[in-house]
Amino acid sequence: MAHDPEAAAAGSGASELAQLFSGRIAWRPNPKVVRQANLTRFLATWELADLNALRQRAAAHPEWFWDAVVKDIGWHFAKPYDEVLDLSRGPQWPRWFSGGTTNLASTCLDRHATGPLRNRLAVIWEGEEGAVSKLTYRELFQEANRLANAMAALGVGPGTVVGLYLPMIPEAVVATYAVAKLGAAYVPLFSGYGAEALATRLQDAGASWLICADGFYRRGRRVDMKNVADQAVAACPGVHTTVVVNRTGHAVPMVAGRDRWWRELVAEAAATPRTEPVDSEHPFMVIYTSGTSGRPKGAVHVHPGFPLKAAQDLLHCFDLKSSDTLFWLTDMGWMMGPWEVLGGMALGATLLMYDGSPDYPGPDRLWSLVERHGVTVMGISPTAIRSLMASGTAPVQQHDLSSLRILGSTGEPWTPEAWEWFFQEVGAARCPIINYSGGTEISGGILSGFPTEPQKPCSFGGPVPGMAAVILDEAGQPAPPGTVGELALQAPWPGVTRGFWQDPERYEDTYWSRVPGTWVHGDFAVVDGDGFWYILGRSDDTIKVAGKRLGPAEAEGALTAHPAVSEAAAIGVPHAVKGEVLVLFAVLHAGRRLDRALEAELLATVAGHLGKALKPDRVHGVAELPKTRNGKVVRRALKAAYLGRDLGDVSSIENVDALKAVAQLGAAGGPPA
Repeated sequence: MAHDPEAAAAGSGASELAQLFSGRIAWRPNPKVVRQANLTRFLATWELADLNALRQRAAAHPEWFWDAVVKDIGWHFAKPYDEVLDLSRGPQWPRWFSGGTTNLASTCLDRHATGPLRNRLAVIWEGEEGAVSKLTYRELFQEANRLANAMAALGVGPGTVVGLYLPMIPEAVVATYAVAKLGAAYVPLFSGYGAEALATRLQDAGASWLICADGFYRRGRRVDMKNVADQAVAACPGVHTTVVVNRTGHAVPMVAGRDRWWRELVAEAAATPRTEPVDSEHPFMVIYTSGTSGRPKGAVHVHPGFPLKAAQDLLHCFDLKSSDTLFWLTDMGWMMGPWEVLGGMALGATLLMYDGSPDYPGPDRLWSLVERHGVTVMGISPTAIRSLMASGTAPVQQHDLSSLRILGSTGEPWTPEAWEWFFQEVGAARCPIINYSGGTEISGGILSGFPTEPQKPCSFGGPVPGMAAVILDEAGQPAPPGTVGELALQAPWPGVTRGFWQDPERYEDTYWSRVPGTWVHGDFAVVDGDGFWYILGRSDDTIKVAGKRLGPAEAEGALTAHPAVSEAAAIGVPHAVKGEVLVLFAVLHAGRRLDRALEAELLATVAGHLGKALKPDRVHGVAELPKTRNGKVVRRALKAAYLGRDLGDVSSIENVDALKAVAQLGAAGGPPA
C-alpha cells in the first residue's frame, strides 16, 4: 500500500482531526423513534443487544445475515435458492443465492401493485417548468407491463442490452422495470452526456436499443437530447432501435426504421403481467463510473444484488417505511438514481423525482418541493448544500419543512459549517443527517449514520450492517483509533459488482490487488476515540506536503470557515522541494473580490486551522467549481486543468467550461515553483 498513515495522522492530527475528535454529540435520537425503527425491530427479531452486536454477527456469518435480510424484506424467489453463498471462486467472485430464480420487478413492483399498496403513489414527478404527474403502484405496474410486452414483441429478452438516456422522469422508472421484467440488461446513462461519452458507453456495453427523450429543461432553457442521441447512435452500428420519449414536445428528426415514439410503441401493447424469472446471478444493469484515463468502468450488477443491498441500506440506515416519500437530488446515470428507484420501491415507499435545477427559478426550489409533496426522507450532496447556503436562510424559512424526518447525504465529506447549516436550518436540529458513503461498485453504503444512534457533525456512526469494514495501515493491518488508513472490506456482500464489463482483470487490479482477499476501497478514513468514523477523502485525492498528508476536505473546510468564502476546492500541486504544495480555489460570496489583502487573510485562516506546515501556497478566486449534476466537485479534473494535463474523462461534469478558467489560472501564474 502506497500511503503513510503515520504521516497522515501527523499532518492532520494536530489540527483538523483534533477538531473532528473534539466534536460534540449534536443529535440524539428520540426514544419513541428508536422503539419504532426498522433496525430496532430487526435486532429484536434476532435477539441482538445492539447495532454493534449485529455488525459483529453479520461480519462473522454473512450467509446468516443476508438470508435474514431476504426474509425480512420479503424478497421474492420464484425458485428458492439452495445455498446462500458460494465462495468457490474466491472472495472476488462470490455467487449468492445459488440455485434460485428471481426477478427484481417481482419484489420492487409486482407484489405492491397486486397487494395492499396497489393504490399508493409509487412516483411523483415534477419538472422544472412546474408540470406534475403521479403514478400509483398499480398504474406503474401496468405501464411497465405494456412496455415490456411491446419490447418483447420486437425481440428484447435475455442477452439484450438497452441504453437508458433519460432525465429524472417517470418513463425512466417504467423502463427500468420493463427491461428487468424481460431479463434484459440496461445501461443507465447520465442525461447530461455529450455524443462521444454516450457512444463510448453504448459501444462498450454492446447495446442494441436506446431509450432517450427529446429533451429536458435546465434553468428555463430547453436542452436537446435527441440530437445528441442521433450523433451517438451514428457511431454505434449495433444500436438498431431508438425509442423516444416526448418530454418537451419540440420537433425532432425521426429516422425511419430505427426511431419509434414511446407513446406509439406502448399504445397498442397489452398490460398483461409479464415478469420472467432469471438465475440469481443474472445481470440486470451495467452502470458506468468515470476513470482518470482509459475507457470508463462498467460495473455489472445482478437482480438480487444491487436492489437488495439498496433496500437493506434504506431499511436500516434511513429507516425508510412504506409510508415515506423519498427524494434524492440525483440523476439516473449516477448510482443514486437506480438506488432510490429500486431500493425505495422494494420497501413500498413513494419516490419523488425532480427534473430540473435545484435553484431555479429561485434558491428555494428544493424546499418548495419538500413542502409541496410532503417529503419525509431527503438526500443531497454536501457541495449542493454549500452552494445553496450562499443564498442565506430566507429561502429555507419561506417553506414548511415539518414533513422531514430524515436527512441524507453522500458523494463527499462534509465541511463543519455546511453540516451545521443543513442540520440547523433545514432539519431544525430535529432530523438526523444520515451521512452515507460507499460506491457504484458496492451498490450502496459502506459507512453510514443511523437514526437510532447519536451523531457528531460530519461523522458516520459506523459500518452498515453486513459490511465488514476496517481501516488498514500501510502494512495491511487494522489501524488503531486516531490513525488514518485505507477503508477496506473483509467479508462478501450480495451487492458487490460482478466485475467490470468485459474487463475482469481491471476489476481485480482496482480493488483486490493491494491486500490478499480484501477489498480496498480507495478512501482514507479514521475512527475517533468515541467510535465515530470519518472519511477524509479519496486516497488518490490526498495531498502530501513535506511528508504530511491531508484530505482535501480538511483544507476546504478550513477555507469555507471564512465568511467571504461560499465554496472551496483543494488540490496538491507538484513542488521540487516539498513534494506537493496546497493550492485552493474559492468561490466567494456576492460582493466579495479576491484581492491581495483578502488572499493573505484566507491563507492565514487555513494555516490557522491546519498548522503552519500546511499553509497553502495560493488561493485562486473562481466563479464556479467543476461539478457533476448531483453537486460533487471533480478535483481530479480541476488538478489536471490547472497543471495543463490531459483532462481524462470529463463527460460527467455538467459545467466543463469551469475548467477553462482554471486552466488559464494555471497557465498565467504557472504552478508554484
